[in-house]
Amino acid sequence: MKNNTTSTRRRAIICRLAPLVCGAFVCPITAQASSHSDAPLIKQDPQANLTDLYAFIGTKYNDPTVKVLNVLVSVRPFSEPGDGGIYERFADDARYSIHITDPVTGKETKRFDFNFSSITDVKNPDTILSYGRGTEVGPITTIGDGKQNFTQTFRFSTHVPDKVDPIFEARGLPTAPPNVGARTTPAYNGTDGLAISGATKLSNLDSLTKQAITELSTGITVWAGPRDDGFYADTPGIFDFLNPRIIDNNGNANDGLGQDGGGVDGFKGFNVLTYAMQIPLSKLTPVAYTSPLLGAQTGVGIYASVSRKAVTLRSTKAGPVSGGGWIQVNRLGNPLFNEVLVALRGKDNYNRTLPENDAASFKQYAQTPEIAFLINKVLFGTDGTSPTQIDNRSDLVAIFIPDVLRIDTTTAPVKLPGQSGFNRLSVVGGDTGGWPNGRRIGDDVVDIALSAIASGPAYSTITVVGDNVDSNDELYNQVFPYLGTPHSGASVNQRQAP
Repeated sequence: MKNNTTSTRRRAIICRLAPLVCGAFVCPITAQASSHSDAPLIKQDPQANLTDLYAFIGTKYNDPTVKVLNVLVSVRPFSEPGDGGIYERFADDARYSIHITDPVTGKETKRFDFNFSSITDVKNPDTILSYGRGTEVGPITTIGDGKQNFTQTFRFSTHVPDKVDPIFEARGLPTAPPNVGARTTPAYNGTDGLAISGATKLSNLDSLTKQAITELSTGITVWAGPRDDGFYADTPGIFDFLNPRIIDNNGNANDGLGQDGGGVDGFKGFNVLTYAMQIPLSKLTPVAYTSPLLGAQTGVGIYASVSRKAVTLRSTKAGPVSGGGWIQVNRLGNPLFNEVLVALRGKDNYNRTLPENDAASFKQYAQTPEIAFLINKVLFGTDGTSPTQIDNRSDLVAIFIPDVLRIDTTTAPVKLPGQSGFNRLSVVGGDTGGWPNGRRIGDDVVDIALSAIASGPAYSTITVVGDNVDSNDELYNQVFPYLGTPHSGASVNQRQAP
């Protein structure tokens, strides 16, 4: 009885105090966001900076009888919707990629590339307006029409490891424009000037988003354009010496601290750039693997990367010219790995390397996570080695090494936010459709990660902790490309008011 009482008290203490430790002493668990600011070098290159990778089972955008793997990749963190005349554009000298891998080894089996057209080509160079005045003046109703002065397109190509040239290529594919505002891009917005989101079926999706959906002859569907940043967390509150708003205030330790939803989403009002695809499951070759939380599964691994040419020459008489081979400058698999587990000495190197090498180079960061040591040292005042297990964390190794999202492709289409049965805590909340089984839009990866660190490696008791932000500021769409409609440049309300 004494041991059981002590165990109960300890769990209550963890539940009550773990967010204090995470906020005041180990900020990287949330302060860096999913991958918005993961390493020093990529922080200087925002157009190549990956923020989030999502991969989940669904159905084809226009045919519910065809099961697909949805893969969404967002880049360019903290994109300001009202950024004047230019607005955000995909880099024309970068290669944005989605990689399918063996889920066990991380070795690539197929790669899909998105290469975007020039950022300077316009219909009318003698105006200050990128949107609303090209060869015509007025609101944009169709992607690439005369009112859309700057229009970006992309080339999509499919590659396999044993071939130099792509096995498939399609050019001139449309990219959705930014949400300039109700007067320039009215299709995105309501009568109040704010973006309309939350479409439950294709016919409800706004016309500009819908026009950018392209089905290719291979059966793959692709999309690119601006979206609402679908990641949510109270990063500003954590940096403010643990602002009281991120702490559960109902006094009930048993419901999990930081679960009241009283925090402020530090990503509210910001957009990202997203490239996405739907791959029919018939085009994938699943492999058996084991999940530490879900057991035996069959599926594939996924990661995203951005690469740039090895050399860029600048001139006083013309724009820059890039050449040489492609060099990977950023990659992303599971949310939070590089930010939360990899030490400063390894962060830039992680972005240059491949998942198949993670066991040799980065396994130690999952196996002996510093965050567990800090919780013990600061929270319990011990030498750092107990009571939370700090080494031999085989559960974290199984999730993060190699660092690819593993997704079971044998399951039914997953539940999404707004649908019955969806739980933002995924496995922690009894819903097996989300991270670490792939990652859906709406998965609260911060709370899931905190809870896993507090509960593993045995998971005999699940201790739910979080940052007190429990939803995104914008409704997600329930149809491809799923992420919310981009915020209006003219009407955005970022974070909080005033």
